[in-house]
Amino acid sequence: MRVLLSIKPEFVEKIFSGEKLYEYRKIIFKSKDVSSVVIYSTMPVGKIVGEFKFKKIHIDSPEIIWNETKQHSGISKKFFFDYFKNRSEAYAIEIEKVIKYTEPLDPHTIFPKFTPPQSFCYLD
Repeated sequence: MRVLLSIKPEFVEKIFSGEKLYEYRKIIFKSKDVSSVVIYSTMPVGKIVGEFKFKKIHIDSPEIIWNETKQHSGISKKFFFDYFKNRSEAYAIEIEKVIKYTEPLDPHTIFPKFTPPQSFCYLD
């Protein structure tokens, strides 16, 4: 099974370049059957641009997650802690194998009533 994640274009580029090896989330998918993440690059791109396999999902306090992942976060410490403000738990998806599509896909041609997920959605 795969999940579709909405990711800002600036972070998508850092994932593709290898600078960002962790995708941070406030909530995470519950299904243990998820094997890969499909990347929806938010506006102004508005396309499905690739996918990645992940090695592990790290779960801990924001402080511990930051200390374990900061070298390959692709974001600033301030951005990280602003994102997880007032949260006791943080999730870091450890990106393993990235595939960038040669042609980005228009999600509206695949999903007739497409709405970008706020966090994620499961794909068949």
